[in-house]
Amino acid sequence: MHPMLDFKIKLKRQIEILGICLANSYTGMTMGEIAGLFKVEELTIKRDMNDLRAEGIIIHSAKGRGIGIDEKPSMEKIRELIRQYSALNSSNSFVEKSTALLVNKLKEDALANMVVLQMCIDNSRMAIIDYEKDADVFDRNIEISPLLIFQTDNYWRLLTISDGRIKQFIMNKIITARTSPRQFKPIPKDKIEDVFKHSFRSWLGEDTYRIKLSFSSYWADRIKPKQLLDSESFTLQPNGSIIYEATVNSLDEIAGWVVTRGAGVKVIEPKELREKVITLAKGVLKNYGK
Repeated sequence: MHPMLDFKIKLKRQIEILGICLANSYTGMTMGEIAGLFKVEELTIKRDMNDLRAEGIIIHSAKGRGIGIDEKPSMEKIRELIRQYSALNSSNSFVEKSTALLVNKLKEDALANMVVLQMCIDNSRMAIIDYEKDADVFDRNIEISPLLIFQTDNYWRLLTISDGRIKQFIMNKIITARTSPRQFKPIPKDKIEDVFKHSFRSWLGEDTYRIKLSFSSYWADRIKPKQLLDSESFTLQPNGSIIYEATVNSLDEIAGWVVTRGAGVKVIEPKELREKVITLAKGVLKNYGK
């Protein structure tokens, strides 16, 4: 095995060992059980624990209580570990703000949940989560098939299959995550990539809508150099404006984006999108008594 690949495997395993110790659903696992989980010898786990202790993580194995930690890592250390762990599991660029928001909300559970869910992804095992839908409103014991942890729009998100449909959950709102005894059939990588194909900002789904927008010359100079979607096309008009066409998977998200642009961005098609924009704009005006 290439030395760099071996190092990455070892680092990933060590962070996962720490995540297991922080996750309530894994409390009390013995050295042998963790070695079996990673399909390595107990001696390898002992070396991993030595490396973690060298990094300031007070981790040990106690007879009758399994592997545990004496003191929770600092929030700065948790952020550092999530940076490393996300880089090992994803080719996407890391965004510090997303991790800061995640750790500020969940503290050490941010790492615990990420590790539990990533291990479920790696092993095609279902997970059970408690999710905060709204402030102090929770959905408990949701069984999901986790597919991918990714970052967009300032949040870490979890792509899943739930009730036969592809959905996403914001990681900041996953209060707890634990493994289910059930397995699920993995989805081909190309199908997962297709889910992202029509995502405008953060919404992912299998529905598709064809949209047509008009941008004034002011906005044309600012929008055209930026590729927003793979499916987009621009048609330059004689007056310097452009007609923008694309396929998206959420009209609500596009409507919100159009309203925030203000003057110079107009919906041509579909009618449903135009009505959504008008409704949102009227709602904004009401805030100012207009």
